[in-house]
Amino acid sequence: MVQTPAKTMTLAEFLQQPETKPACEYIDGQIIQKPMPQGQHSRLQQKLVGTINAATEDARVALALPELRCTFGGRSIIPDVAVFRWQRLPTHDDGTMANTFNAAPDWTIEILSPEQSSTRVISNIVHCLNHGGLGGWLIDPSENLVQVFLPNQHPASLEDPDNTLTLPDLTPDLTLTVGQVFGWLRVG
Repeated sequence: MVQTPAKTMTLAEFLQQPETKPACEYIDGQIIQKPMPQGQHSRLQQKLVGTINAATEDARVALALPELRCTFGGRSIIPDVAVFRWQRLPTHDDGTMANTFNAAPDWTIEILSPEQSSTRVISNIVHCLNHGGLGGWLIDPSENLVQVFLPNQHPASLEDPDNTLTLPDLTPDLTLTVGQVFGWLRVG
């Protein structure tokens, strides 16, 4: 849903606004409210964050964070899962994690909701790639399809259950299959 402000709002003004539920993103001068996550979205997000962190956090390689506001390149977006290499995590002088992330995630994972525009979500993934991101996934539960985006490459559409998903340069030991990811949706 696009919310058009009464007057043009700058990114700085947008960032001074109180957070909304569901969250809003600032993209090219527009304020766009993300859809409220539903069951499949929440389940995939939960499993992805847990699986990635199980493979990366203890070794301090990377950290996957859900629904993290990332502000960079004139946009303020909230990927469903933002993965940052450990050395890129913003910190305070005392070593604690900062609240503000002013950089593109190294890896952006978006889970398409039924009422969400795939082109808008892809635009955010490409924006991350254009600002130093290493890659991104667009997961579409209604199609059992994962699109993989890498810098300077055409997207790959993976829908065979045996297709492998990796996070290059982040988690060389973590390999998932399309079947595993969509298998997380089965509860019975």
